[in-house]
Amino acid sequence: MDKETRWRQRFDNFTKAFLQFKDAYIKYDNLSELEKEGLIQRFEYNFELAWKTLKDFLEAKGIIAKFPREVIKEAYKNEIIDNGEIWMEMLDNRNLSVHTYDEDIFMSLTDKIAKEYYKAIEQVYLYLKKNV
Repeated sequence: MDKETRWRQRFDNFTKAFLQFKDAYIKYDNLSELEKEGLIQRFEYNFELAWKTLKDFLEAKGIIAKFPREVIKEAYKNEIIDNGEIWMEMLDNRNLSVHTYDEDIFMSLTDKIAKEYYKAIEQVYLYLKKNV
């Protein structure tokens, strides 16, 4: 499969996941604690799909980056990502949320998702959508 086709297929999967994430984000103020756990899970897999879609998009443009930090740096350098610091923070918090359960981390992460992370992922989604 060629690289252009690969990134477009990955984007299709990202789109489906992003629309579910958007639905949870829109309802954020009315989510129960259990539903906020679901929001965190949606953030985790949207973040994964976002960086992997970016990786495939960059490869289709001839830019090779294998690991999340490299992909984020290249996407920022190529003006695909507006805020590289938020993406690095999301990477760190995504790794932390997967391996740790702490109520303070949970509350902090749901707040970050609502105030910053959703918008960062949405910005990349919209950028990629224009390039499909």
